[in-house]
Amino acid sequence: MAETIRAEVEDTYAEAFRSIYAEVLITARDRTWLGHAVAAATGNASSTIMCDCEAGLDRYLGPGGDADFVTPDGRPGAVVQFHIPRFRKDRREALEKSLLVRISQNVLTCPTASAFNLLDTEDYFKLGRKLAFFGDGYQFRDTRYGRAVWVVPILGGEFIIDRRFGYRDGLMGGNLWFLGDSVDSALLAAERAAAAVADSPGVIMPFPGGLAGSGSKAGSRYKFSIASTYAEFCPTLREKLGEKSRVPAGVASVMEVIINGRDLATIATATHRAIEAAAPTPGLVKISAGNYGGRLGKSFIYLHPEKQPA
Repeated sequence: MAETIRAEVEDTYAEAFRSIYAEVLITARDRTWLGHAVAAATGNASSTIMCDCEAGLDRYLGPGGDADFVTPDGRPGAVVQFHIPRFRKDRREALEKSLLVRISQNVLTCPTASAFNLLDTEDYFKLGRKLAFFGDGYQFRDTRYGRAVWVVPILGGEFIIDRRFGYRDGLMGGNLWFLGDSVDSALLAAERAAAAVADSPGVIMPFPGGLAGSGSKAGSRYKFSIASTYAEFCPTLREKLGEKSRVPAGVASVMEVIINGRDLATIATATHRAIEAAAPTPGLVKISAGNYGGRLGKSFIYLHPEKQPA
């Protein structure tokens, strides 16, 4: 039997930075409508560079998902995370606005959907009260499923939402780079990694399908732009950049997976599972990660697990 060839895993680290985040449990009558609510609520939330937040699906719960977790109303549920960088001075206001806009416009409007809080923290938003004003005076407080909720009459019946939604510190910017000898090999490796991350609770991948085909670096030659393409790692610029290019020989494509989550240990676990899943991919030359030498964040996820502090 031929020996499985594994890609080189570079001895480096991904540099994550602090966030504040909320965890919302969305439920619906079935997985079809739950999926619509999740897709809408997490849309246009890939990168903090220009999106109002970074959001994504953590995992499914209840019927059709993790059956060990029973949702408040016993229906299919999905855990969604919403992250705002902690370095933003208006981080609290920005997170509350993102939650209010996304839940009111994309969950309230989705047939049969409800929204519940998952973070029992001292810090919280009175999100249910603010959203309930949509009821135009017909909204009312109630206790449903043993929880304090607001009930909003809507054409489809009732929209139920918890009164308070907590938030706390999290992390953003965990990442892995997959350097392949072709677009196909880099993409397949990244897809395998994303599948492993998706099976790891407590994390999200905010980019489309969990992957970023662009990548970026902080700053730009243009004053109006805060980020730009990472030219040194663009395979098609290897000859133009000459010695400045950092693309290894034989690499024709680089795909990235970005991971946000609850804390460093959770993201590190997901990262190491992703590496193990992707390393045997045919045509994958190297697995690496992006960092800025600690200038962006002080939380490091080492690609070699033995170097990760306990």
